[in-house]
Amino acid sequence: MSQRLTSRMWLVAFLGIARRETLRFVNQRGRFLAALVRPLVWLFIFAAGFRAVLGLSITPPYQTYVLYEVYVTPGLCAMIQLFNGMQSSLSMVYDRETGAMRTLLVSPFPRWFLLLSKLVAGVIVSIIQVYTFLAIAWFWDVQPPRLGYLTVLPALILSGLMLGAMGLLLSSAIRQLENFAGVMNFVIFPMFFASTALYPLWRMRESSTLLHDICAVNPFTHAVELVRFALYAKFDLMSFSVVLGCLVLFFAGAVIMYDPSKGLWARRKGGT
Repeated sequence: MSQRLTSRMWLVAFLGIARRETLRFVNQRGRFLAALVRPLVWLFIFAAGFRAVLGLSITPPYQTYVLYEVYVTPGLCAMIQLFNGMQSSLSMVYDRETGAMRTLLVSPFPRWFLLLSKLVAGVIVSIIQVYTFLAIAWFWDVQPPRLGYLTVLPALILSGLMLGAMGLLLSSAIRQLENFAGVMNFVIFPMFFASTALYPLWRMRESSTLLHDICAVNPFTHAVELVRFALYAKFDLMSFSVVLGCLVLFFAGAVIMYDPSKGLWARRKGGT
């Protein structure tokens, strides 16, 4: 009986955090529209304009030549998750300023569980956004195999967790809301442009060996490739390993940094 009660308490705590994150997303309709408008602009305008300029050879997982908008779609899916992970972490900074986070962290549940619950809730929101984007892209002749819409789900979960954990880690080191917006731009745009979201690695190598190497070690590159292969019912072991490893590293760092006795807060408090 006690064990069932304890399990029920963990479930209630998780559902409470998930409900709060979902309500915040539902009440902020502009956030949902912005999450869709951004990749759709890239798909309808940028991809259409560069279709004739940027030629693509046959690269895995594609078995034939594809249009440029087909190539960039997985990268735009990952971009949705990247922005959502940062915006979800932005709410952590806001909750810290308003004192809501203090109420959350003093609960009897372990800190890793509270952070993981918020992380999972954010990933659920991002997946809804990605599938909405894919549904719209389908009418733009971006039509992966039907099985791909199912096989891409685990990849979206893993990549969303990794990008969300990275956002949590960044938010743990920032105390003021206005500073986080600048950090978001400093992280998001270099990660997005220095990846395979817009161009394959072989084209990067033709331009610059250094840029190719940067793109090859960029975690966002592997998140994009994981989604790209999964969308065509294929599995990329290298990308899976990198994304999983970065997820563990980022989340462990966030848990440590959000511990007042070990993280950055403790060092700042001691230094003031």
